[in-house]
Amino acid sequence: MSVYESTFGFKSILGQEQPIRLLTALLQNGTIPHALLFIGIEGVGKRTAAMVLAMACNCMATGPKHLSEEVKSRSDGYTASDQLKTISPCGCCNSCRKIESGNHPDIILLKPSGPLIRIGQIRDLCGTLAMKPYEARLRVVIISDAQVMNPSAGNALLKMLEEPPDRTILILTALQTSDLLPTILSRCQHIRFNPVSRKNLESLLIQKHRANPDEAKIIAIMANGSVSKAVSMINSINRANWINRRIWLINEVEALPVRSIVSRMAFAEKLSKNKEVLTESLEVIKFWLRDLLVCKYHPEKVINRDLKDRIQRVSEKMEVASLISKIKDVESAQKNIHANTNLRLTLEVLIMRLAKA
Repeated sequence: MSVYESTFGFKSILGQEQPIRLLTALLQNGTIPHALLFIGIEGVGKRTAAMVLAMACNCMATGPKHLSEEVKSRSDGYTASDQLKTISPCGCCNSCRKIESGNHPDIILLKPSGPLIRIGQIRDLCGTLAMKPYEARLRVVIISDAQVMNPSAGNALLKMLEEPPDRTILILTALQTSDLLPTILSRCQHIRFNPVSRKNLESLLIQKHRANPDEAKIIAIMANGSVSKAVSMINSINRANWINRRIWLINEVEALPVRSIVSRMAFAEKLSKNKEVLTESLEVIKFWLRDLLVCKYHPEKVINRDLKDRIQRVSEKMEVASLISKIKDVESAQKNIHANTNLRLTLEVLIMRLAKA
């Protein structure tokens, strides 16, 4: 299958063959559960898959082959004539157009209010779901970033899962399951979306965004499996910014051993103030250090190929043990940041460790 077979439907979701195969089977077999949990990093197609599933369930031209007995038993007026032969949404009917534009009254997207999903949002949702769908065959509620629900919101959602509303499918998306209540996890069917391979990301960037091979390789690595991050970095506004930022980061890291403590702390502060690009910035640093290590044994396998002469020169001055230790330091900082530790302190500790000879 090519990277992008289609610009619409499940096939437009890059590199997620297994979850799409499972969703397709659920539609074809009529076994759509009342609650699904899509798990995976940011930008791998979880929300897109949820929207396409909503379209497939409500497409006026096609629709699902048949519904699960659980959902069908709550679907007023759903007859054999609704058991249509294909599960692919047409993208052209009134229902599909409304869903794609975000204007369908029965397709509800609930996102965090600030950093959290709060109980007031879940209570409002419960009030909405107490009424029958306006026009949809199946109402679909997509709760995005469900891992940031506060405990009271989680408990309110649990009650909804225990007593599912009529003709309604709930789809939760989350980065990981560790922050969700075990009782919520047990009531959802889990579908995991994996990071997209570098090869697929490179092909996407070259074929659809006119990146050159070296540029595509670097950005695919920095995107760390996320399609949305790769596309954001390669677009006309951000492309030059990211290429320049990569060089700036490498320059700063290389200069750390001879910088004063004040200068090092200033670098940590700059990193902490750019939270929206921090993940990618740490990836740039990690893969620079990785290149310095790899160059000692397999110089042809360096990632930053446009900097290979510089990599070789710097690599010759550094010890293997030191490079391994620095890479582990970056990975440790990444884990701590993901666990919501003190950001500024984490970065200051990292920078001081990277500054060691």
